[in-house]
Amino acid sequence: MEFIPGPGHSSRTPIEPNSANLCVGCLRNSVDITEGIPKQSSVSFCRNCERFLSPPSAWTLAQPESQELLALCLKRLKGLNKVRLTEAHFIWTEPHSKRLRVSLTIQKEVLTATILEQVFEIEYLVQHTQCPDCTKLAAKNTWKALVQVRQKVTHKRTFLFLEQLILKHGAQKDTVGVKEVRDGLDFFYSQRSHAIRMVEFLTGVVPVRSKGSEQLLSTDTHSNTANYRFTYSVEIAPICKDDLVCIPLKQARSLSNISPLTICTRVGSSFQLLDVNTLQAADVSAQVYWRTPFSALAGITDLVEFTVLDVEPVGTRRGRWVLADAQVALAGAFRSSGGHDKEDVLMDYESAGGTSQILHTRTHLGGILQPGDTAMGYYLTASNFNSDDYATLSADRIPDVILIKKAYPNRRKKTRTRAWKLRSIAKEEGEEGETGGGRGVVGRMGGRDQRKVEEDYELFLRELEEDPELRAKREPVQGQGRQYRMDVDDVVPEPGDGAGVEGDGEDAEEEGEFPDVQVEELLEDFDEMTLGDDEKAS
Repeated sequence: MEFIPGPGHSSRTPIEPNSANLCVGCLRNSVDITEGIPKQSSVSFCRNCERFLSPPSAWTLAQPESQELLALCLKRLKGLNKVRLTEAHFIWTEPHSKRLRVSLTIQKEVLTATILEQVFEIEYLVQHTQCPDCTKLAAKNTWKALVQVRQKVTHKRTFLFLEQLILKHGAQKDTVGVKEVRDGLDFFYSQRSHAIRMVEFLTGVVPVRSKGSEQLLSTDTHSNTANYRFTYSVEIAPICKDDLVCIPLKQARSLSNISPLTICTRVGSSFQLLDVNTLQAADVSAQVYWRTPFSALAGITDLVEFTVLDVEPVGTRRGRWVLADAQVALAGAFRSSGGHDKEDVLMDYESAGGTSQILHTRTHLGGILQPGDTAMGYYLTASNFNSDDYATLSADRIPDVILIKKAYPNRRKKTRTRAWKLRSIAKEEGEEGETGGGRGVVGRMGGRDQRKVEEDYELFLRELEEDPELRAKREPVQGQGRQYRMDVDDVVPEPGDGAGVEGDGEDAEEEGEFPDVQVEELLEDFDEMTLGDDEKAS
């Protein structure tokens, strides 16, 4: 049998003189500085809120392989206070392995004036559990605060846009549930402070008025404590973009003596009203509006399609608006029928609604309209409004037509699908995570007209395509600054999911200035986009 010398000085390896008179290998074999430090441990992870347990009772949100997660793992190790930690980093593991591997480099003085350094690995088992907050949410009727958001209008476009703003600013992170009700949404919270934060957020993005109330659930006379539920009612002003508004005469005089008949061009914490005859604009704050509230005469569903015959700018300009005199006619008013002779050509008076086919008006769209274009507007001559303020206006101050925006009917007739899809708040039953790729919280209430839901959603998507200012978040940023844009998922919808507009118009002429949405416009961080070549090709 061959004799093998033992560790330590018996290795007979020439070394530099040191206080231990041992080589590094023999020193490590004789002294284990990792003794007392466990090589395996575990961390608790809540799959619902994606937080890790930080003992004894705190739950921390940490990304994989982040510094926060590394600090949390090191806190769970016993014995690190007896050594000096010089380096720590994660070792890559499969995301679904439920394992975390951490490499540690430590130092410790083992003999007199002798410091030993050693590298070793620790494996953490990720244990899925449920935090106390998610445990409460799993039970019913555990909310402590409720925010009721309402708007008394006939459409849901405001809440579709509000949902994107909430996702953009991350205001949904504390929401434990969202429920659609008549004329609005209900947001549920586990703490009163979270509900107050949501009310403050809504006050900063839309014109609202709010009030709060509380309900006593239980009380303890011995400890002088009580349990309350808090409810906050938030009402959004029923004025939307592109609405036709008739301001009361007294209030119009207080707003720089603007004309009472205006259109709404922008809605934020205040909404902007524009007089299309003079380009005079007035900002109406929420406080001013709720002091003397008024409603819109007509909305986007009342728009009529017109054909532009002639446009002549008058020289007045205000920002992107250019004042111009225009001649328009109802779409199809000059549709001919019969033979090719002039005597056989008949006018379509039935669709025009009168004998006068050419309508003269003044518009703020002189910079974008050209003869032959199609525009959407309100046909005041053929409209009847139930408004006392509108009835007091003199007939010479009421135009025949008020144009609102340029339209693209030929492009709408073509069958196409959008290469982007809006994100949505997915707090409904059966959906996981904070956001999902579904329709969102609007349109889920039973009993609503599904066709009306589809129309509101399609109109909202068209507004995003046709209005760059709406995509760039409300107020334009002048100079260098950060623009807040909509968030989109990188999911390409199927042709039959309602994202495209179907039609036969194969021979229709395509407008060259159609405002297609670029994906990089809708994403705040383009680097985070994960749309692959295979998805683009599909």
